[in-house]
Amino acid sequence: MALSSDPLSSDPLASDPLWPRAGSWPAFSGMADAVLLGVPTWRTSLSPTGAHATPTAIREALPRYGATVMGPPAADLNEILDIADAGDVTDPDGDDGEAAVISRVRELAYAADLVIALGGDNSLTYPVALGAEATGLITFDAHFDLRDGVSNGTPVRRLVEDRPAATSLPTAPIDPTRIVQIGIADFANSVAYAQRAAAWGIRVITLDEVRRRGITDVVAEAVEIAGAGADPRIHLDIDVDVCDRAVAPGCPASVPGGLQAWELRALTRAVATDSRVASADLAEVDATADVEDGRTVRLAALCVLELLTGLAARDIT
Repeated sequence: MALSSDPLSSDPLASDPLWPRAGSWPAFSGMADAVLLGVPTWRTSLSPTGAHATPTAIREALPRYGATVMGPPAADLNEILDIADAGDVTDPDGDDGEAAVISRVRELAYAADLVIALGGDNSLTYPVALGAEATGLITFDAHFDLRDGVSNGTPVRRLVEDRPAATSLPTAPIDPTRIVQIGIADFANSVAYAQRAAAWGIRVITLDEVRRRGITDVVAEAVEIAGAGADPRIHLDIDVDVCDRAVAPGCPASVPGGLQAWELRALTRAVATDSRVASADLAEVDATADVEDGRTVRLAALCVLELLTGLAARDIT
């Protein structure tokens, strides 16, 4: 189920002036270091979903957490970053919806160092990456998302092959040799799509390889590949179903044995630290299917904070 509309009603720390909270950031008004945008896609999902409820749920979950990174020294993200919220794109599915997302993300990307799109199912990755004019793509996902057609199982293929039908905005495909997929899992894909990824030159780093090599090594390779070329702009797709089902029960396709919450958070912060990362999305969380404690939505909210932490670290790394 979704989190309560009053997430801090039982939290005695909510009124502590010495403990500032995350979230409730001002409306976007022209310039920002980071800007949130809700993109509640859901209509083309291959499985029933209430993912369109998730942007609101993530915003409600954010004030459960402080905005302080322990460092050392400790620092408050609210003080060192100008963070804004651009609201939601209304009805982002379909050709017209995708065109609206592309246009809005493009506007925001010119005004902010990092655009964070709150999904929604994984179909949002296609218009968000196009709007951010991404030249490279990193995905955290158990699945290839290389299916044919238009759905939450197709965004990576579409970024290589398709152009949006209802927009005159200039767009360019992403070179598949600038795509890195991290966390691809056994028993969650087919040989045909593995062969498609290999034929296109996509760099696939399986779940087993992540654990064998470690996060630092994997991220270094991923940003080198996705960030190659002139004027690179990387889009990061965080499909939370890459995680173990115990920590992401609100993701319809999560399976036992996936990434632990700390691994997803560490990967997210590490990638976001690279200055070539211009945009990110959070996908495949169904807030209406989460368990009573809201752990999946809370993990998504923490990934927002990890993205912001990576952004804040860029000037000192």
